Amino acid sequence: MGSIKIIGMNEMNAIFSVTDRLGISREAIVVPLGPASPGRVRRLLNGKFEITVDADQPIEAWLPAMEKDLAALLES
Repeated sequence: MGSIKIIGMNEMNAIFSVTDRLGISREAIVVPLGPASPGRVRRLLNGKFEITVDADQPIEAWLPAMEKDLAALLES
């Protein structure tokens, strides 16, 4: 494993495993194809969630932080 260059189906499936469990519609998610450092989760003005995958960590290592950030956004 190493840094991610572009978001593929493996990364999307990992993201969906979290968002589905949290009850977030796949229509309410925006994932840029290019990762960034650091990764981040934010709510856009249109109400959708933008999930920018962390470029420096394997997706499996970053998912707990993503889930925590999404859960906090859902509570706010």
